[in-house]
Amino acid sequence: MAHHAAAPKSGSAASAFRTPRGELQLRVAERAGRSVAIHQFHEGALRVLRPHYLDRSGQVCYVIVNPGGAYLGADLFVVDVEVEAGAELLLTTQSATKVYRTPGSFAEQRMSVRLGEGARLEFVPDQLIAYREASYRQNSRISLHPTSSLVMAEVITPGWSPDGASFKYEELRLRNEIWIEDENGAKLLALDNLLILPPVNDVAGMGFMEGFSHLGSLIVVDQKVDQELADELHELTRHLDAYTGVSLTKSVGGTTGLVLRSLSNSTDELNHLLGSCTGVLRKRWHGQEPLNLRKY
Repeated sequence: MAHHAAAPKSGSAASAFRTPRGELQLRVAERAGRSVAIHQFHEGALRVLRPHYLDRSGQVCYVIVNPGGAYLGADLFVVDVEVEAGAELLLTTQSATKVYRTPGSFAEQRMSVRLGEGARLEFVPDQLIAYREASYRQNSRISLHPTSSLVMAEVITPGWSPDGASFKYEELRLRNEIWIEDENGAKLLALDNLLILPPVNDVAGMGFMEGFSHLGSLIVVDQKVDQELADELHELTRHLDAYTGVSLTKSVGGTTGLVLRSLSNSTDELNHLLGSCTGVLRKRWHGQEPLNLRKY
């Protein structure tokens, strides 16, 4: 696993001019103690289900649905989310994101997120599954006010292949560009590039994914993030069946980011690990119970 930017494949410039196969816009605001959508738009193979509330906090939950069921070669999906001042949004997906064979060109998702003053977003999609001969790119630009709060959790897993091998996909590139914006302008908090490039010719390179097949990732940006929290989450994960590391970003405007990466051979184990971490944050910061989305 490489944790760096790499040279793009040929044809990347042309990808900027793709027509989206699915497009989704969602804008949430606080109204009388509850968060509600004040703008929704969807076109093509993306939409959201009706909103629901998991508790009495006023946080609204929306579920993204892809009726097409999968991402294919040259597919582009565009998601635009804005959470206005004081509003709280929980965003998830109805099922796993499946990336099948992408001959000729990669599948791509572009996501833009803006959080206003005191706004909060929890983004906890189901796992991303990359199948044989799949190439996928996920580019997210996230803009936060210094007082807003972001939690993003994601699991990446290899899909089934006829010969039972784990790493038959071509490559996965996930890029998160996180900015802190206020009346004084925008400053870059973190540029998180993740490249997973399996060894060619079915030869497992020494140290590739440390011998594991699944990757869990947690990104937290909040003024309450500090070294003590990083140490606590690392201790929480230390006894689980996964290999985990935690790091902090620099501080911008009093806001710090935390990045947790965890390697395992089990989606369930990583979901449990990430759920335990987000459960600590939900309880301590917002008085909420751990997530139980009941999507079965």
